Amino acid sequence: MDTSFISPDNTWALWAFLTGWAAISIYLEQKYAWASKVSGAIIALIGAMVLANLNVIPLESGVYDAVWDYVVPLAIPLLLFQANIKKIWQESGRMLTIFLLSAIGTVAGTIISFMLLKDVIPHLDKLGGMMAGSYTGGSVNFAAMASKFEAPGELVSATVVADNAMMALFFFVLMAIPAISLFRNNYQTPHMEEVEAKTSEDEGKTQAASFWQRKEISLKDIATSIATAFVLVAVSFQLADLFAGIIPDGENTNIFYQIIGGIIGDQYLMLTTLTVLAVIAFPNYFENIRGTQEIGTFLIYLFFVVIGVPASLALVITTAPLLLVFTLIIVLMNLLFSLVLGKLFKFNLEEVVLASNANLGGPTTAAAMAIAKGWNKLIVPILLVGTLGYIIGNYIGTGLGIWFQTFI
Repeated sequence: MDTSFISPDNTWALWAFLTGWAAISIYLEQKYAWASKVSGAIIALIGAMVLANLNVIPLESGVYDAVWDYVVPLAIPLLLFQANIKKIWQESGRMLTIFLLSAIGTVAGTIISFMLLKDVIPHLDKLGGMMAGSYTGGSVNFAAMASKFEAPGELVSATVVADNAMMALFFFVLMAIPAISLFRNNYQTPHMEEVEAKTSEDEGKTQAASFWQRKEISLKDIATSIATAFVLVAVSFQLADLFAGIIPDGENTNIFYQIIGGIIGDQYLMLTTLTVLAVIAFPNYFENIRGTQEIGTFLIYLFFVVIGVPASLALVITTAPLLLVFTLIIVLMNLLFSLVLGKLFKFNLEEVVLASNANLGGPTTAAAMAIAKGWNKLIVPILLVGTLGYIIGNYIGTGLGIWFQTFI
């Protein structure tokens, strides 16, 4: 019997907790430097984890299921509304190239890490697909892949802890690289040279606060963004279910049908594809909707709160060290590929570190870094290119996850 202070069927109290703790996590991240370094995502997760283990909130509830079933699918199109592939290429072709080269490092690192650790970490085929998606665009893809592969909740939470711990260290390294003479002497650094003598106007603010500044938004923006997201999710999921019922499946099915079924019969890939096609077909409509990034990101914060709930602290402590090794290998390979290929193809150091950041942390962390460094000319390009990771990350994560399953 559940003995938590808030019972599983106390719906309003649980929604109050989820939204309230997500809001507090965002506030702390934007208010305090220590919280910005830790990240609002890990604050949201750890808070829920502690309260669940103290029996303040229940380990299971229909409210949590609603976040997985409705909130996460709605967040994905909202965060893709600005991902116009044509615009990304036209305005940020150079940054796009180094971003894709950096993504090769994620794929290579995930494969190597999986092969080395598949016998010692349970469900690594699912976790591998999740991390491949996450490290090609950020936590939005992690949420989508976690829903798709249905990994055990406690392992998902432990992976998030390991991931965020690694990201905290990784972002520190990326921030430090431009100041290291070894790198400055071997790469061009035009943006650094331009701003070194300047003082940032946002001095004293955290990176999160600098990025998520107050923006103009209307009632029409809120209405059209949410309504459009609902329509895209409804159509995508219906189409995916339709195709999944038509296309043959099973162990003896032709590999062609397995691939096709995995693409058009998958709800999240169908959602990603239809959203991107809609953005390409109606660019003006989507570009004129404001606030989609903010709404979508808040919904993702609810996801981070929920995945912290079922985490056993004992399991996190015993499992996270191995998962740290798993994520470390992926991160190191991404950074290595970014630096080597960036040097080979004569990219600026600023472009290299931002591309690596966008792959592993997503467009928001990369843009925050550009803002913090004063590389103003790179803020929009890395935002545009980073949103592409929302698209390709789902395909990479799905492909690798399905392939990894053949080894388990």
